[in-house]
Amino acid sequence: MDDTFDEFVRARSGALFRYGVALTGNAHDAADLVQEALLRLGDAWRRVVRKDDPEGYVRTVMARQHISWWRRRRREHLVADTPDHGYTDPLLDGDAGLWKEVAGLPPKQRAVLVLRYYEDLPDAEIARILGISPGTVRSQASRALDKLRIQRRAIRMEEV
Repeated sequence: MDDTFDEFVRARSGALFRYGVALTGNAHDAADLVQEALLRLGDAWRRVVRKDDPEGYVRTVMARQHISWWRRRRREHLVADTPDHGYTDPLLDGDAGLWKEVAGLPPKQRAVLVLRYYEDLPDAEIARILGISPGTVRSQASRALDKLRIQRRAIRMEEV
């Protein structure tokens, strides 16, 4: 490994962690996701750095790894103890309520919304990253947005 890899990790690890939190919905899984992606990047660094897009490589690895993890799990894992405090990212805190609602979506829908609206990727690129069709990207995004709208309406009704 050379110094450019270390520089990349120092410069981009915070942004990659925030991306991981947006994908996974929690800091612990995000940290695991970033670590796994950076390990894979380290193995492929010479090849990836020649293509001038190491961050794109890492983000694609993270998205695919996240999809692989939730395909294996397929259901929520409940825990007996709740954490003492939650993770708060100052860059995401302004929309904390929205991020909590997004975190409550099914993993595929959450991944599609993060890639579409947080990463600003086109449907074809999202489909390629997640290994699904562009039509599935559109339907998952539509379903996710419908769920978020319903949740927002329910919150407003509670406030009244």
